[in-house]
Amino acid sequence: MNIKQMTGLEMLTAMCLGKLPRASISQTIPMQLFAVTEGVVRFKVKADERHLNPLGGVHGGFAATVLDSATGCAVHTMLDAGVGYGTIDLNVKMCRPIPQNTELLATGTVLNMSKNLGISEAKIVDQDGKMYAYATATCMLIHP
Repeated sequence: MNIKQMTGLEMLTAMCLGKLPRASISQTIPMQLFAVTEGVVRFKVKADERHLNPLGGVHGGFAATVLDSATGCAVHTMLDAGVGYGTIDLNVKMCRPIPQNTELLATGTVLNMSKNLGISEAKIVDQDGKMYAYATATCMLIHP
């Protein structure tokens, strides 16, 4: 099936199952989509030596990129076939430094959907539930 004929949920489920290739950003920012349901996505993420700022800590862009993906993909799960989206606002809060070489969980959840906008949130936590970063996003829906 052509991806333009798939709903957002069908497309992301196929990616999660390995039936479609992952987005190329996951080569730069290690993100593995491992769970998809309507309105919710979950990624395993891990920063490494490629993601450091000049002071040796994980660059804030790592968390921002992960949160943009999680919020956007959550909205994507709600879209009909042929409908696209684009992030128009991403508000990120860094709660503590992202650790290097530690697997974290990023979860994105839809808060509200309308005809033209999707609003979602995402957080990055460790195995104990300690939060490292949080974001809200507004996505513009692009109808054919």
